[in-house]
Parts: sequence; C-alpha cells; structure tokens
Amino acid sequence: MEWSILQQYGPGLLAGFGNTVLCWLLGTIFGMALGLVIALLQRYGSRWMGWIIQVYIEIIRGTPFLVQLFVLYYGGPLVGLRLDALPAGLLGLTIYGSPYFAEIFRSGFRAVSKGQIEAARAIGMTEASIVRRILLPLALVSSLPALVNFSIILTKETVILSIITVPELMYQVQRMSTETFRYLEANLVLALFFWALVEAISNVGRRLEAHVTKHLIERT
Repeated sequence: MEWSILQQYGPGLLAGFGNTVLCWLLGTIFGMALGLVIALLQRYGSRWMGWIIQVYIEIIRGTPFLVQLFVLYYGGPLVGLRLDALPAGLLGLTIYGSPYFAEIFRSGFRAVSKGQIEAARAIGMTEASIVRRILLPLALVSSLPALVNFSIILTKETVILSIITVPELMYQVQRMSTETFRYLEANLVLALFFWALVEAISNVGRRLEAHVTKHLIERT
C-alpha cells in the first residue's frame, strides 16, 4: 500500500470529513427538532392532522434516502425550490431523519406513566408545563439510546450526499480513488474516519445517558 498518496490527498480528506461531521450534526439536530414537533402534533393535534402526519411518516420511511435526495435536488427546481448541493443535502437529511426521530419520541411519550400526567393536571399545571417539566425529561431517558443509535445510522447516510456533489468524505475518497486507482487505501481511510466518528458519538451518548439518569435520580 502506498501511504505516500495520503500526504497529497490528506487536506482534501480532512476537509471532506469536516463536511461529513457538519452535515451529520446539523441533519441530526434539525431532524430531531422536526421529529419532536411531529411527535407533539401526533399527541396533541387534531385527528385530521394525525392522518396527514402518518402519511408523511409512511412515505419517508417507505422510500430510499437516495430517491428522496434526487427528488429534492433535481425535482425541486420544477416547483421553484432551487438549492445548492450542501443545503439540499442538509434538508434531505432533516426530512429523512424526522419520521424516525418522531417515532422514537412517540414511544418515549407512551412510556411516561399516565398517573404522573394526571397528577400534574390535578395540581393545576398547564399542558405546556407538563410537556416541558414532565413529559419531555422522562421520555428523553427512555428514548436516549434509540436517539443515539439512529444518530449513528445517519452518519452512514451522509455518504449518499456525494451523489449530488456535496464535498463530504465519500466525495473526496471517490476523487482520490479515481485519480490514483488506489482503491484499498482510499476505502480504508473512509472506514477509519467513520469508525472514529461512530465511536465518538457512542461515547458521548453513554456519558449523556449516565448524566441524565443521575440528574433524574437526584431530583427524585
């Protein structure tokens, strides 16, 4: 293996990895936020809104991310939505992740004891206060492992963004492979970068889960 080529392509690979982390981070944050809104609308919205949301969830979960990305990036201009590659990739990750995050939050909400909700209403707490002080904290504890797990899955979906020329890590690895014909080194670097990212996310997730659990125990 000719590792000397890594010196030549190293800056590009690091820049691509930085874009991968950026796309994953923003896609996860926005997808999680949209998923939370969807889960709350399912819980507190009207019946017809619930039907619309369920159709949205089934469509997004039932179609490949690659197809969604193509429709967004290449079909968007047909309806006046013209986005550069990076914003289109971020929007695509947000839309793709939101139904999965919504289902995770919905399961977390259902895990909260009805007795605690009823007790809060009995002492006069508003629904907004119940959501903020009871529903969300308790649902987060049970949902955190699933949230971290799906966040890890999203890291691997970022490689698809190279299809629409987002200059993330996969895009840089493909360029390196095409120009040098050294596919082994290129893909080994790709695997190592993603392994490091996944390990970092897993470690942060474990620490966050331990911190949240400890905080709730101290409060009780």
